[in-house]
Amino acid sequence: MIAWRTAAEWAELGLPGLPSTPSALIRRATRENWQRRERAGRGGGFEYHYTSLPEVALTAYLVGNRPAKVEVASPADDSELLWQRYDDLPSTHKDEAERRLAAIQAVEALTDRGIGRVKAVAHVAAEIGANEATIRRWLSAIKGAHRSDRLPILAPKWTGGGKAAECPEEAWDLIKADYLRKSKPSFSGCYERLCRVAAERGWTLPSERTMLRRIEREIPTPVMLFEREGREALARAYPAQQRDHSTFHALEAVNADGHKFDVFCKWPDGTIGRPIGLFWQDIRSAKCLAYRIDRTETADAVRLSFGDLVDEYGVPDRVFLDNGRAFSSKWITGQMEFRHRFKRTKEEPLGILTQLGIEVTWATPYHGQAKPIERMFRDFCDRVSKHPAFEGAYTGNNPTAKPENYGSRAVPIEEFLRILDQEIVYHNAKPGRRTPVCNGVLSFDQAFEESYRQAPIRQITEAQRRLWLLAAENVSASRVDGAINFMGNRYWSDRMSVLMGKRLTIRFDPDQLHAGIHVYQRDGRYVGFVECVMAAGFADTEAARAHAHARKSWTKHWKGIAEAEKRMTAAEVAARLPAPDAPEPAPETKVVRPVFGNLAMKPAPAASYLPDDDEDEFAEGFSRNVRALHQKFLKEQL
Repeated sequence: MIAWRTAAEWAELGLPGLPSTPSALIRRATRENWQRRERAGRGGGFEYHYTSLPEVALTAYLVGNRPAKVEVASPADDSELLWQRYDDLPSTHKDEAERRLAAIQAVEALTDRGIGRVKAVAHVAAEIGANEATIRRWLSAIKGAHRSDRLPILAPKWTGGGKAAECPEEAWDLIKADYLRKSKPSFSGCYERLCRVAAERGWTLPSERTMLRRIEREIPTPVMLFEREGREALARAYPAQQRDHSTFHALEAVNADGHKFDVFCKWPDGTIGRPIGLFWQDIRSAKCLAYRIDRTETADAVRLSFGDLVDEYGVPDRVFLDNGRAFSSKWITGQMEFRHRFKRTKEEPLGILTQLGIEVTWATPYHGQAKPIERMFRDFCDRVSKHPAFEGAYTGNNPTAKPENYGSRAVPIEEFLRILDQEIVYHNAKPGRRTPVCNGVLSFDQAFEESYRQAPIRQITEAQRRLWLLAAENVSASRVDGAINFMGNRYWSDRMSVLMGKRLTIRFDPDQLHAGIHVYQRDGRYVGFVECVMAAGFADTEAARAHAHARKSWTKHWKGIAEAEKRMTAAEVAARLPAPDAPEPAPETKVVRPVFGNLAMKPAPAASYLPDDDEDEFAEGFSRNVRALHQKFLKEQL
């Protein structure tokens, strides 16, 4: 409420009991000695306080019973509160405040040129299509306020009219439960079902549009995303973490992933399919460092592409990998903790990254923001898969985006590799990259080389080269001859003779099994290179003679070693054995075993065990028994 007003402003309000002209109101104020003060600003005059109004006019003024079309804020309001309210206003209110302020400034500009205020207000009112009384109210609203607070003071306080439509609580709960579902039904369908329930129960519902506005107003957007689209949609609404790639030097950290190209290629054996590439990218510079193309994403492709990376640039300190089977295989990350996909077992060999001491971080599955290499794959989808040389072989990036000439052509794999090599060179050499490291000036190649020249790069030895170049497998040497039988091939050398029956780890190139294998003991010690023993023809006499000669030499070699190991003969060993002590006399027995039954039917004890004095008596008794048996036999025959 404005406390001080001029005679013209009080007369303009049209309050009951007051004169309708400023001059008449001035005469009454003078006659009744109203409380007044000199008016600040151009024009002078007096302002009158509202407490001096007659009782009828004062009552009307206090209860707001006056033709004020626009409610304005008091200039006495706190400036901070004014601007806080202004920030909460919608854009329509703010635009209206700016329009009013422009009108006020136009009036002031005219009065500064000597034009009277009444005429200035009339000119501006005609110009903007407003009522003169409205402009005078705007002028009164900002009276006494600081110029910087004029805009929030002039902002209108429009509010929606009418009473909010009532909705039964149960109906509100019902439509929320129906609308907030993963199947994402339309709101119109939900409202129609609600109307059927309302007709049965006698509810009075707001309109469909009113209910939808309430849903949008009262249900937070994150809740809407979770209930209608799921957890992943809610997670995507959270701002992605911004990572500073410049904290790494070149080759300190790399990331790898597989990418299936949207191009039909024809392989040398005549099969047609989409090739898959295993790519390695430097995280600092975003340069593509190495890659291999294969029919599927296999551990061999990961191993060979990593071998190209290490052979060309060196060993990285950290690797960010996708949690796929190829990267988690025992050949790559065997014996490494926290592999997630496979369990760590004692029997599996040490993986390439494990033995080289590389720190591995597993990226979140199906989360492209965790793998910077996905940005490079997006470029490949346009620069490689849609290359003009592959017209007719492009498949589209999803089943609904197939081109009209889908499947009309298959590119030879050799041509695909040639184009891919060219595009990767262009990808790395393109200047003006807008990454934080390139800063809109450098290319990926330049950013990498700038840091690579000053970075401490770890190079590999020949022994380490065998680790990343070759695949690993656990085998057992033969218990008979120490040979290793693997993938239908037989491997043997002199070194295997001391390893018969032992569990070993072999490293090999799956593409060149006949080239031989490298053998390691289970504790990691290197045994040596073992060649593949090729089977000879059945009637190949030359091979038989060579084999016999090799066996003879091998036997002679180990015979000499055996003889060298024995520095004493068996006779010398026997001569050094101590003589045995004299045997103790047998103890005298004190128990006599009785003999029962017919002695003739029992085997005679050994003579050496009969006492000397009883020999004759024994002989006579034996003869007597024999004669008795003979007589008995004769009687039975008769």
